[in-house]
Amino acid sequence: MKITIIGASAGTGLETVKLALSRNHEVTTLSRTPIQLPKNPMLNSIIGDALNKGDLTRAIQGADAVIITLGTRKNMGQTTLFSDFASLLVAIQTESKSVATHIAVTGFGTAESANYVGWFVKLFLRYFLKDVYADKARMEKLLTESGLNWIIVRPGRLLDESITMKYRIETSLYKGINIGAINRSDVAHYLVNQAENPADLMKYSAISQN
Repeated sequence: MKITIIGASAGTGLETVKLALSRNHEVTTLSRTPIQLPKNPMLNSIIGDALNKGDLTRAIQGADAVIITLGTRKNMGQTTLFSDFASLLVAIQTESKSVATHIAVTGFGTAESANYVGWFVKLFLRYFLKDVYADKARMEKLLTESGLNWIIVRPGRLLDESITMKYRIETSLYKGINIGAINRSDVAHYLVNQAENPADLMKYSAISQN
């Protein structure tokens, strides 16, 4: 299948590229910096801007699934990156009548899930990531109200460890949900699985190690 990954040069995005290629999918990436991987005939790497209509249109054209792993790196200040991107994506895909699956990674603590994090995470989000998570919430809202096929993925704290394939998915919020750390490689495993078989379509999926 054809999978597009937006924000693919590092972190969860890069792990997702590696795994999708290992499963013989045609992968198109859109990122500001080159993908640091060996040349692969199944990989089409586009260097561009996710907020540029031409770049984004070229990247998602013909995709069966669009995986969104945008990040602000170390910038914790006010941003409209996520909502601006979502607005552009929705406009393009609505016009093209896309039936692709759109899988967006945000974070546990976004929107109403902020009421279910521990006290330490709650303080961290309030004082350090408040603006970033507010814009991630706007992206979620734009996607979920768009009419497109969507899955919102809310991982816990991200770790750079080897894949385990031992993780837990929660698609509803409840007292004591306890979403903790998760390997980026395991998030990538879930993302590619959902691209192949979108069992959690139109759901918010919180993901944590078992």
